[in-house]
Amino acid sequence: MYLVKTPFWLRWLYPGLVWHKERSQKLIYLTFDDGPIPVVTPFVLKTLKAFNAKATFFCIGDNVQKHPDIYEQVLADGHRVGNHTFNHLKGWDTLDTEYLENVAKCAELVNSNLFRPPYGRAKKSQYSILNTRYSSVMWDVLSGDFDTSLKPEKCLKNVTRHTENGSIVVFHDSVKAFERLEYTLPRALEAWRTEGFQFGIL
Repeated sequence: MYLVKTPFWLRWLYPGLVWHKERSQKLIYLTFDDGPIPVVTPFVLKTLKAFNAKATFFCIGDNVQKHPDIYEQVLADGHRVGNHTFNHLKGWDTLDTEYLENVAKCAELVNSNLFRPPYGRAKKSQYSILNTRYSSVMWDVLSGDFDTSLKPEKCLKNVTRHTENGSIVVFHDSVKAFERLEYTLPRALEAWRTEGFQFGIL
């Protein structure tokens, strides 16, 4: 179970996190979690370039270590990167010391002051320390591309229907998400461009 549009009460419970950007400008903030990996991340980079769009990639340290050439291409193309832990840990299920050490291990490879918790879940005790070093970035639109039961057409509707000025939209450059991402990303970019949106980086 997941919510495509982040409810106000969740933003109220965690006011120290970034849920969206300023609403007065016609800007969308595209984000991609879990890469970099072969095939999928290069597809994302090629698609973004075709639409002259920039994005922010929240990278898993282990994937950066395995695929440094793809990571360097993300940077070379002018995108921003963020820390997504080294091993994609779920904060709720991990001791604070272990979780923070895993974030620090990722930081050895990913130089950024941005952090996003895998699964969108970390403890308040973890945030209290992380937020002294990072801007913890969440989202207000979740594409659902990771959901293997979701039809690609519904994934496209998820993002085009719920996105507004200042929205932070989550996609995943992962094998699991690729079928829906490959369908949705170019069509969503085209729709947003037609509506006059531009694409910012966090």
